[in-house]
Order: sequence, then C-alpha cells, then structure tokens
Amino acid sequence: MEFEERLAALATKVQNQREAIQTEEATKNAFVMPFISTILGYDVFNPLEVVPEFTADVGVKRGEKVDYAIMRDGEVQILIECKKSTEPLKIEHASQLFRYFSVTNARIAVLTNGEVYNFYTDLDAPNKMDDRPFLVLDLADIDETLLPELRKLTKDVFDLDSVISAAEELKYVGAIKRAIAAQFREPEEDFVRLFASRVYDGRFTQEARAQFTTLVAKASKQFLNEQVNDRLKTALGASYSAPVGAEAPADAVTSEPVAEGDLDRDTEIETTLEELEGYQIVKAIACSEVKPDRIAHRDQKSYFAVLLDDNNRKPIARLWFNGKKQKYLGLFDENKVETKHPIEALDDIYLHATSIREAAQRFSS
Repeated sequence: MEFEERLAALATKVQNQREAIQTEEATKNAFVMPFISTILGYDVFNPLEVVPEFTADVGVKRGEKVDYAIMRDGEVQILIECKKSTEPLKIEHASQLFRYFSVTNARIAVLTNGEVYNFYTDLDAPNKMDDRPFLVLDLADIDETLLPELRKLTKDVFDLDSVISAAEELKYVGAIKRAIAAQFREPEEDFVRLFASRVYDGRFTQEARAQFTTLVAKASKQFLNEQVNDRLKTALGASYSAPVGAEAPADAVTSEPVAEGDLDRDTEIETTLEELEGYQIVKAIACSEVKPDRIAHRDQKSYFAVLLDDNNRKPIARLWFNGKKQKYLGLFDENKVETKHPIEALDDIYLHATSIREAAQRFSS
C-alpha cells in the first residue's frame, strides 16, 4: 500500500480498537509498534533499527528508560515515549524525553498515546527539546498537509535536515491552526469581541457578549461549511444542498438482492457533503482489502452507493442519508441482500468496519 493508505488503515485500526486498549503496554503493542513499522518503515524486531526500553544515564538519574529509540548508522535519531491511549497527552508526560534529548544525538522526540503523535525538536535552544511540538499528527483527524514532512522521517527517505529546516514554520502554522479551530469550537471573549466590534455599535455588555458568543460560533461553522461546499462544487461540478427525499423507516430492514440495473445513474441527483464524508470513511476502511482507486461511488435520489470497480454488481455499502431524522448504513450479505443499520453520526460507520471489509474482499478477486 502507499504511504497514505497505510496511514488510513492504521487510523481505522485505532478507531476500531480504542475502547479495548486500556494499558500503556497494550497501546505500544497495538498502535505504536505498527506506527513505527508500517508508517515509518523501521523493523521493530531489529535492535540495530529500533531499541525498546532504551536506557542512557542522565546525570544523577540512572536506569531511566525511553520506550523506543530509532537508530540510523549506530546513532539515536528519534526518541519515542508512549502513554496509554485513554490519556490525553500533556507536556508533563515528556520529562524523560527532555532528559534524554540532551544526552543523545537525537534531534526528533515523539510523545504519543497511539492516536496523537506530538513531534518535538530543538528550535528554541540547541540540544534542548522544545516545550511545544512542531508537528501534531492526530489519527482521528489527519491533516494531509503534514504528510510530506512525516514521510521525510521514514526509513526509505530519511531527511532530517529538511524536517528541521521546515520545523519552525510547521510549529507556528500548526499552532495557529489549532488555535483557530479551538476558537471556532468555543470562541473566547476576545475573539467574540473582535467580530462583534465589526458589526455592532452598541456597548459590549454581558448580555451582548452572550448573544455574540452564540452568533460568532454559528457564523464560524457556517463559513467553514460554505468553504468546503464551494470547493466540492468546483471539484465535482455538481450542486450541493441539504438532503432531500423520503424519511427512512424507523427500524433496520432488509431489502431484495441488488438488481442489475438498480444503480443506473440518475441525472437529477443532489450529492451532499455529508454523503461524500461518509464515502471517504467507507473507502478508508475498505482500502485495507483493495486498492483505493478501485472504490467508487454513485449517487441516487434516495441513497448513495459505494461500489467496487464502479460496478453495480459489486456493492460495498449504501448511505441512506436523505431521511429527515434517521440515517442508515446499508450493508450487504453474500447474496447481496441489504440490511439497513441506523446510525446517529458518521463515526458510527466505523462500528461496521468488519462488514465493509468483508464486502470489499468478497468482490476483490
């Protein structure tokens, strides 16, 4: 698989197994070691490449260990410290990384809980690990703009100098993006006041602050949605609007086997952003079994079909998102009989990953 495909497959694995991983050791085995091997490309069973429980004497501290040291030409290049997946990452978790960073040749340190990977270097002071990461990889929400820099840390194309030279811009651009995202989710008073002052001439009283906090949050979300929709319209040449159509039935139901002409193209369809997002999730899951370019979609008036090889005889799933209230994910058995599973949010699609993979595998030969 390509680099992006391997990363998507690992992200799906983390999503599916997160609830079952309760300890640090389980996090290492299930998530971190696959990241080192399948994403970065190092042999986790070769001590010349990856040293688990790496030990170096640090001043009066003796026998402290860092979870993994990635080696190149006999020198430590990357240090990795792991915490269990159920814990959010904090800089306090990186105390051993700070100490080891100063006594080894490593220029890259990674703090991770298996889902989020914080990458650090020494931009602020030579040979002293920074307090803030220059790159944050979140497998639950992968920022594709970071992938070229992440690829530079892989075994095949390791380019440390290029990563370090780009680290300062990455650090501040990434921090600004996360700050903007935080403001869009829960705007702070200064952010609200800034925009309120552009459109409101009255006094910024407590009542006005409460009113504009809601309005700024709402306007921010609408702006982002409109930007995404505009880009999709340009890319696909289609018109996007709110879902329309008959409301789906209240309970999961089965339907007849897929007919040969069941998925003929309809020229009056209206594809929604939510359908495309759902398609990307199904595709990310199915690409563990088949190449991504084999997975296609066709939109109909009442449902959105995900197909293998763009063949209506090879249905992987259907997205029934046109109901006014309840959404359904349609999955097929070996006889191509569909069962509709109610879902509350797009993330619920991951709960049916096994069935999606089985469908993709069934038609892959």
